Amino acid sequence: MVDLVGMHASYKADDVALVQDERSLTWGEYNDAKNRLANALVDLGISRDDKVICYLHNCIERFLLTNAADTLGVTCVPMSYRLIAPEVSYIVNDSEAAYVLFGPEFGEVIAQVEPECPGVRGWISTHEATGPNVMSLPDLLEKSSPDAPEALAEGGGVMLYTSGTTGHPKGAYREPGQSTDELRAQWFGSMLSEFDIRGGDDVHLVCGPLYHGAPFSFSMIATGVGSKIVIMPKFDAEKVAELVESHRVGYTVMAPVLVKRFLALDDDTLGRYDLSSLHTIVTTGAPCPPSVKEELFERVGPVLYEFYGSTELSVNTVMKPDMMLEKLGSCGKEFPGVELVVLDEEGNECATGEPGEVFARKHPLAFSGYYRKDEATRNAYHGEDLISVGDVAYVDEDGYFYICDRKTDMIISGGVNIYPAEIENVLNKHPKILDVTVFGIPDDEFGEQVHAVVELRAGETLTLAELKDWSTDKLADYKRPRSLDVVDHLPRDDAGKLRKRELRDPFWEGHATRV
Repeated sequence: MVDLVGMHASYKADDVALVQDERSLTWGEYNDAKNRLANALVDLGISRDDKVICYLHNCIERFLLTNAADTLGVTCVPMSYRLIAPEVSYIVNDSEAAYVLFGPEFGEVIAQVEPECPGVRGWISTHEATGPNVMSLPDLLEKSSPDAPEALAEGGGVMLYTSGTTGHPKGAYREPGQSTDELRAQWFGSMLSEFDIRGGDDVHLVCGPLYHGAPFSFSMIATGVGSKIVIMPKFDAEKVAELVESHRVGYTVMAPVLVKRFLALDDDTLGRYDLSSLHTIVTTGAPCPPSVKEELFERVGPVLYEFYGSTELSVNTVMKPDMMLEKLGSCGKEFPGVELVVLDEEGNECATGEPGEVFARKHPLAFSGYYRKDEATRNAYHGEDLISVGDVAYVDEDGYFYICDRKTDMIISGGVNIYPAEIENVLNKHPKILDVTVFGIPDDEFGEQVHAVVELRAGETLTLAELKDWSTDKLADYKRPRSLDVVDHLPRDDAGKLRKRELRDPFWEGHATRV
């Protein structure tokens, strides 16, 4: 397996590779530190089947661990930094992690979970040791060799945990050796062409959390092509504009909620920065409202690329700027090498325009399975080679896919299927609404009724009567909200995914079913 960092260090050792605030590493320094970390893990006794958890904010050390694991051929497990101690314990134990690399800000959490995780052989702090069983990363690096280590497998594995909106999170596992040099080269080539990434001279900005699949994947692409990578520990809308100008950033990844926050900058603020280098903003993780797409095109330019994918299946479809406004609401066409089919409840292929469950035919970059959860893996399959994560979609006559919703979020009112995403796309255009979610709540007559929860723009008020009146010519009667809650903020995780169940579940307490 080609050592990507080592390859770039061999011909541009003095070029800047990683930038985080006032810190930076050249490719030569990056390669040296990455090898030292890999050799330190070997000295600690790491084996091919071991898992190493990365419990950090976005930072340089994340890149060191990810690429040390890839060089060795072991599995890296990025873990959310928003988790509390019981959730951390669960993932550490569920993944059977052998080592955990963590930042000093998580020292108190590690002290709580350490007794609950007897399988961990090494706790490593990126700074000073915080306890008797904790090692210091700087000490390990100083003592270990900068020479390239001998690989334990041909390419490292990765395990990304699902958001856990239903029950415990599941580890979507890609085993060491699954991604060969040939497959990696094909994937890199497709990603570069589909998202207009322009090689090693292009600068990548990391502004979304690296424990999420999309920012993580594009950071690996950036490493692969030798881009300078600018790392934001925490998203700040104006800081994004500042970094784009100062580093001449070409491409970045933002969940739709981050795009909204970026566009919340007023014209005077946004106009202070030269954004002319920015040619690609990739958005994913949730449907991007058409009104957001239109505003971004108007204020920044045709730079938005949207993809539909999942932790399990990687990229499924791509929507490029040239069709973005013509096919509003679509998530694009199939990504090269991906075959999607839409099936009805009986397993028959749906006709054009007919919604059904969307499946991807298994391909080499799909996940190996849910780690230690054979039943969940089997449940994701239809037949031998079709995989689903439960989304409802339809395909138009031009081959563009439209995600209606998660299958479990569908509302059935009076025997009629209602897809919340369609309603949300309309309500997002209301001038007073900043963010919105729609779901079904119990109704004695119809089984379920449409309920909306909205976050308003600063200083605005909104009543249900106003919302109904505004939507009269935009939604059929049965699709209009029958009830409304206004909240200060909708609950979203750092990847932009809405934690809808936090809002919906209280309405269903005491009911035998939730439909």
